[in-house]
Amino acid sequence: MATVHLRIGDLVWGKLGRYPPWPGKVVSPPKDLKKPRGKKCHFVKFFGTEDHAWIKVEQLKPYHPHKEEMIKINKGKRFQQAVDAVEDFLKKAKGKEQNSDGKGDSKGKKTPTKPLKILEEDDEDLSALKDPSEKDLTDSDPEPSTIERLGAGPGSGFKWESSPVKDDPHFHHFLLSQSEKPASSMEPISKRLKIIEEDAGSTSIQAADSTAINGSITPTDKRIGFLGLGLMGSGIVSNLLKMGHVVTVWNRTAEKCDLFIQEGARLGRTPAEVASMCDITFSCVSDPKAARDLVLGPSGVLQGIRPGKCYVEMSTVDPETITELSQVITSRGGRFLEAPVAGSQQLSNEGMLVILAAGDRTVYEDCSSCFQAMGKTSFFLGEAGNAARMMLILNMVQGSFMATIAEGLTLAQATGQSQQTFLDILCQGQMASTFVDQKCQNILQGNFKPDYYLKHIQKDLRLAISMGDMANHPTPMAAAANEVYKRAKALDQSDNDISAVYRAYIH
Repeated sequence: MATVHLRIGDLVWGKLGRYPPWPGKVVSPPKDLKKPRGKKCHFVKFFGTEDHAWIKVEQLKPYHPHKEEMIKINKGKRFQQAVDAVEDFLKKAKGKEQNSDGKGDSKGKKTPTKPLKILEEDDEDLSALKDPSEKDLTDSDPEPSTIERLGAGPGSGFKWESSPVKDDPHFHHFLLSQSEKPASSMEPISKRLKIIEEDAGSTSIQAADSTAINGSITPTDKRIGFLGLGLMGSGIVSNLLKMGHVVTVWNRTAEKCDLFIQEGARLGRTPAEVASMCDITFSCVSDPKAARDLVLGPSGVLQGIRPGKCYVEMSTVDPETITELSQVITSRGGRFLEAPVAGSQQLSNEGMLVILAAGDRTVYEDCSSCFQAMGKTSFFLGEAGNAARMMLILNMVQGSFMATIAEGLTLAQATGQSQQTFLDILCQGQMASTFVDQKCQNILQGNFKPDYYLKHIQKDLRLAISMGDMANHPTPMAAAANEVYKRAKALDQSDNDISAVYRAYIH
């Protein structure tokens, strides 16, 4: 079999654990960073990130021969940005080579580089990487190594190993990893997982279109179940699979499972079977009744719960439903977490949801890689019921705001003002947001394709008003908005987007 020799400065595709290959360059490691024992490996800097890692030789491919193959199987935005960074590097390298012709020997000159970040708790900088293009290999460099070619077809040129990053004791020295220190109950999971960004105050974790080659997402080895493949659930499951999780799916309408089976998911015949087969089972359904039926009904989740099994309720429901589900799950020895999500179908597809969790803290910890795959940040809010309360408040505000925007658009039209000009002015002021711009543009275009169902926001307004009554707290704004959404439902807008509340004002 043919062999490929790699040296300092070579461009490669490097693979970590279960994650897709990522473009990088073989570089010299810092002097104080020891090479792992065991199999031969190279120190690689990944393009599009500030991350570096020791990669075993069998997990490396030369860049150019496999470029087209890799681009076909990886479509994420961050991946494309990394490939673009490689092309920019090649152009600059070619330009330098042309400029250096006839200018004499430049030996000894160094180009300053950014210090290598070793992602520890203190994030201390190390000495700058040496420019590998200006030096020969020395005894301190990673040894030139061999990659054995196994075949010629696309996707089969090399056999990748699939051991998770966390199994290698060396990776935690320079990859994003879980903190060993306990976090406060109100702290975003992104800080606890040490997701480091340019802005030190940021609490956002990485979006799902990152292939996690920088180590920010190591998929749990626990078996994941997911019940409910609606607008939100479909995007969540897709991102769980994309990030390497083992997922078993179930949906009331079985045909919706087909696409995910093709993507590598397993099929569960009933909610009970999924719960019994999996370590952690998530559910995301439409309302409190559906959530109860899924757990308590025939062949429901409760029948599959055994001691140690975890159940995560992601549906937006009332606190009383959460309390009931928590009690029945824990009565069977199960562990319970609620984790409703703030966002839309688009944000779900992009892996940019905000997860609000409450209940069993150990389940929250066990779900960390899942939450990173599906969302940009995650909060733990304490005892079960708190996440439901917070979610209803957030949706109450969003629903009321959307109704007010629709009211403003129709009032502009009724008084002879341009709706587009109203929107243009609105988007230049303090209320400017992607939400306002997208919803208003869709209204003006007559596009009410659901990104978040109108019937669901009306349900959330109703539950928030009820929660206010129980707390003896007035909610007149929400009550007024609720009536407008009820009128929109009467006009057959239930299955349209929440922006279809606009139609309640023009009929």
